Amino acid sequence: PGKRGGQATVRGMRITVADVLGWLAEGLSHEEVIADFPELTEDDIRAVLAFAADRQRRTVIATA
Repeated sequence: PGKRGGQATVRGMRITVADVLGWLAEGLSHEEVIADFPELTEDDIRAVLAFAADRQRRTVIATA
């Protein structure tokens, strides 16, 4: 809350889950994302992917 319009962020940073997913969707590798944003770690990127997967599962279950 109070950061980036209440969007889910990585470890309370100003980088959102949507930012990271967008970069990966554009074709950036994990290494390229980390090179551009050294405050991120490989664990952060895996956590973003896990968060998105969990959110998708919940969306599918809720609408089924």
